[in-house]
Amino acid sequence: MLDYLITSKTRLRLLIKFFSNPKNQGHLRGLADEFGESTNAIRKELNHLSEAGLLLKTAESNKIDYKANTQHPLFSNLHDLIQKYLGFDQLLATVLERMGDVDQVALVGDYARGLHTGKLKVQISGDEVNEEYLDRLSERIKELIDKEVEFQVTAEITHPDALFLYQKSS
Repeated sequence: MLDYLITSKTRLRLLIKFFSNPKNQGHLRGLADEFGESTNAIRKELNHLSEAGLLLKTAESNKIDYKANTQHPLFSNLHDLIQKYLGFDQLLATVLERMGDVDQVALVGDYARGLHTGKLKVQISGDEVNEEYLDRLSERIKELIDKEVEFQVTAEITHPDALFLYQKSS
């Protein structure tokens, strides 16, 4: 649905890259290679988003790195919108529904890095997590959000690029 509101595919890809996970950053050539697009198309959209204050620029040697401006008044709204567009809200609700005692749920891999590839890697930590339910859940989530999901149960989530969708409050 978001692709009907934001008709520029390049702009939508950049919004997904930077607003799905605020840790994500990138530079012009790297983004052009990652998206398989021309540097001119990427530069144009980066300039628009930077001028709007949505992206911050950091100059380092002869390259400029971009990242989401988490202080922008619309950051949390865009972050939530992108997460809903990618189906993370439905994924989380479905996982927490009958999983047992879950401490953390995080995305790792492509989606945590802002790459919209169609395959989610989800790590779950907690005591007595219902692993049988996870096997059945993969198919249900695929129907809900049209993405393949690979679950991994772990004692603790330590992946450096992890995008935490849920953390149990102490």
